[in-house]
Amino acid sequence: MQIKDIIKKVKQIEIRTRKKTEASLMGQYHSAFKGQGMTFSEVRPYQFGDEIRRIDWNKTARFREPFVKVMEEERELTMMILVDISASMDYGTKTQLKREYVAEIVASLGFSAAGNNDKVGMILYADKVYKMIPPQKGRKHILSMISMVLTADYVPAVSQIDRAMEYLMGIFKRKSLVFILSDFEDPYDKKIMQVAAKKHQMLAMRIYDEKDNEIPDVGYMLMSDSETGEQLWVNTSSARWRYTFAELQKKKVRSLEQEFTGSSASFLNISTQDDYAKLLYQYFQKR
Repeated sequence: MQIKDIIKKVKQIEIRTRKKTEASLMGQYHSAFKGQGMTFSEVRPYQFGDEIRRIDWNKTARFREPFVKVMEEERELTMMILVDISASMDYGTKTQLKREYVAEIVASLGFSAAGNNDKVGMILYADKVYKMIPPQKGRKHILSMISMVLTADYVPAVSQIDRAMEYLMGIFKRKSLVFILSDFEDPYDKKIMQVAAKKHQMLAMRIYDEKDNEIPDVGYMLMSDSETGEQLWVNTSSARWRYTFAELQKKKVRSLEQEFTGSSASFLNISTQDDYAKLLYQYFQKR
């Protein structure tokens, strides 16, 4: 992809996602994720309906009329987006590749956070952490992250989310919003995920192409694992084989959902044909 094509693609994603974000996601995002606590803002005269526990008794005694302390939410949060750049994410059979779909989700999450004055950062990982983009604010920063997702070298290696999680916990001590974007084709250490989910507010999103779950009848086919290079001839004409494959995929998704929800995290199973904005909106509402 040439530079001019990348710039054009990033612009297109910005236009599409900002419309969706400003129309629905931004307000729900603000409501879903609260700040780190309350901080003192000012003191003002008491008004009917103010809570008695907010009265500033020192100032009330000094001026011989009631004054109350005004508190405001300490709003600023940090969002970290973990993006799987293993080779299986550079794949798609319909309108777009998984990486392009992920770039749009990154844009929507980023603009939602930026619209609420929160910082956003990103970790690109596969068998190890390849790049960490420190949390920052602003439109240019979000556009830069979109470009990185689109242009990253997708690695033919087994994805190890454990290493990304260990890296994240080593850097971010305060509670953060963590979004994981992966197809979760590879196993991971459940204990590390549980520890991370207790420390941070976490949503895992399995991004899949329809052909990840069901294989069509095309006769004998040489299947190749894009991450390990392992190859295997299979007879896709066998209805039993196709059924077994589909059932194994369903079982894997159910297992993933149980593991994440059991770890105090959330889980979404999203097809590249789904309206991700609608699903994120519903998730924010549930929060």
